Amino acid sequence: MQKFQVVVGAVVIWASALNAQENVDWAEYLGGKERNLYSPLNQITRDNVSELEVAWTFDTGEKGEYQANNLIVDGVLFTPTQSRKVVALDAATGKERWTWDPANERSGEGRRRQRGLAYWKSADGSEERLFTGVAGYLFALNPKNGEVIRTFGENGSINLESGLNTPGVIYQDSLILGGVGGVGKVRSFDVRTGKLLWTFHLIPRPGEFGYDTWPEKAYKTATGTMPWCGQSLDEERGIVYIATKTAEPDFYGGSRHGENLFANCILALNAATGERLWHFQIVHHDLLDKDLPCPPVLLTVTHQGKKIDAVAQGSKHGLLFVFDRVTGEPLWPIEERAVPQSDLEGEQAWPTQPFPTRPEPLMRQKYTEADASSISPEAHQLTLDRIRASPNFGPFPAPSLNETVMFPGFDGGMEWGGGAADPDGIYYVNINEMPWLLQMVETRRADGTPLVPGERDYMVFCGACHGLDRKGNPAAEFPSLVDIGKRKSRSEIEQITRQGGGRMPGYATMPEAKRNAILNYILGENEPLSASRKEPGVPDSVKPDETQPMNYAFGGFRRWLDNEGYPAIKPPWGTLNAVDLNTGEIKWKVTLGEYPELTERGIPPTGTENYGGPLVTAGGLIFIGATADETFRVFDRETGDVLWKAKLPFGGNATPSTYMVDGKQYVVISAGGGKSGRPIGGKLVAFALP
Repeated sequence: MQKFQVVVGAVVIWASALNAQENVDWAEYLGGKERNLYSPLNQITRDNVSELEVAWTFDTGEKGEYQANNLIVDGVLFTPTQSRKVVALDAATGKERWTWDPANERSGEGRRRQRGLAYWKSADGSEERLFTGVAGYLFALNPKNGEVIRTFGENGSINLESGLNTPGVIYQDSLILGGVGGVGKVRSFDVRTGKLLWTFHLIPRPGEFGYDTWPEKAYKTATGTMPWCGQSLDEERGIVYIATKTAEPDFYGGSRHGENLFANCILALNAATGERLWHFQIVHHDLLDKDLPCPPVLLTVTHQGKKIDAVAQGSKHGLLFVFDRVTGEPLWPIEERAVPQSDLEGEQAWPTQPFPTRPEPLMRQKYTEADASSISPEAHQLTLDRIRASPNFGPFPAPSLNETVMFPGFDGGMEWGGGAADPDGIYYVNINEMPWLLQMVETRRADGTPLVPGERDYMVFCGACHGLDRKGNPAAEFPSLVDIGKRKSRSEIEQITRQGGGRMPGYATMPEAKRNAILNYILGENEPLSASRKEPGVPDSVKPDETQPMNYAFGGFRRWLDNEGYPAIKPPWGTLNAVDLNTGEIKWKVTLGEYPELTERGIPPTGTENYGGPLVTAGGLIFIGATADETFRVFDRETGDVLWKAKLPFGGNATPSTYMVDGKQYVVISAGGGKSGRPIGGKLVAFALP
């Protein structure tokens, strides 16, 4: 049987035309260091995909958002569960081989939403390691048995002082990673010893590029910018690409005037030294939580008659930015356009924001009266009335005390599942078209009573998730903090604020005085703040009457739903898109997901809110879960037609993996549900041909 050679990054895969007898791995998060979610496997094709069936399932025994893109190496599947356990399974049968439980280590259970692991193997094949993050610590495990490698770091782990929900990327014998929470930085560690090799500060220090885009000495107090969504790597050139988040607080920038580099940036760094090669800021002085949601995707395109190695970066507002990955030059012009300005006292919104001229936006960029819901007369009138009272001002509305419709919404556009790219230069990505509501509130009591220390900072840093009334948001897994002192000790609460937990990032770098004041407020242990006293955390050199406290806080994340609980906008609510990055044109767009009860009413499929990304293969197929209807679908990559679908036990809010064991191709997806108010569980489901 004839064989062919496929090069994926620096990894050479040998496979036969249809029925390779070798194992073909999925050894990198999102399929490769390019994060392109492409597989050269072609055993499953347009002609036989209708025969796909469940090959095996595995129940984690846990309930929670299960979003892992799983690794498969030498016939073994590695998955991180919702409680940060790591489980190794026989990739052909789903039979458990070993389980590592972080509860046996000093860190205990970590925050949820672990989306993957990192695997390293030495050049001579004599050493291998599996890396996972738990509660601010990075652990090195032996892939053969799940035992902690005690020679790594301090007895098997290193303290990152920040959470980790997306794995780093391996460059030679180093692991490059970001994190969640705390002061932003990108770091490289030796995979054998855990030694820190280099650090790139995302909030620049004096003398570093970008320092003047913040207030003086902001690096001492500012937080955020952590690159939580992952990194990609051009291994041959030794360039690592970083996508960063918003500076904090996310919605009021009165204490961080300026562009705020390197928040909301795509960065190219020397992977060996951490030196900045180039950057582009996609949102200046972000006030709307528009952190870059997915890792940069590396691909090759034909542009103006020349082959160009490119990098594509998606955004929450549904725009796709494409650059020459070596020079950082955009493939098509990017224009700075004027955006609305804030009327909040002390705020200095940036006057313009960048918009690519190609590709065209992958979603609507403004909610107009023509976008009022069409699923019923009642919904149409209700949404029409609301949009007239709370108009939308495009993708960059200025935060205000007046309510406005936030569209594109806080969850995208594009999200953390990322985009896929094939060798033809076509980029595939799923999009949300969900409206939300945006409103700021004043951080003082309406009745004029004085705040207590920590109350204002609670409103700014915590209120968006736990509620200004501290009652939480159970539907979004944000717990109530009312009477929290009866359920947890102060030391337990303090540990969570440092290391993170559940959906909460860690705040290890927050000044102790400020942290203690917030804890005192939550636990009801503070006295009122008099006019002559400063807020905790303000330097001693600042006099009380010079203090400039936060005047505003975000009023909380609120989806805008109609009277029946559906998105309050005319469909589509979710789409799958193919973009030709050779030309910058959208090749096709189709709805993604449906609500059967609406279909029964004669309403065409609307698409649904969707989380998790697509997988594209040489078999001409796109595999994707992501939707709120617990369905796994296969699309024709040329036309966007649905070729096959199957129900999942829970929503597949994860990006699938594909691999081959003993000549059989499998596709596997983590199904945990929990998004969009859907049922929640935790199962792996693998599909294959009979």
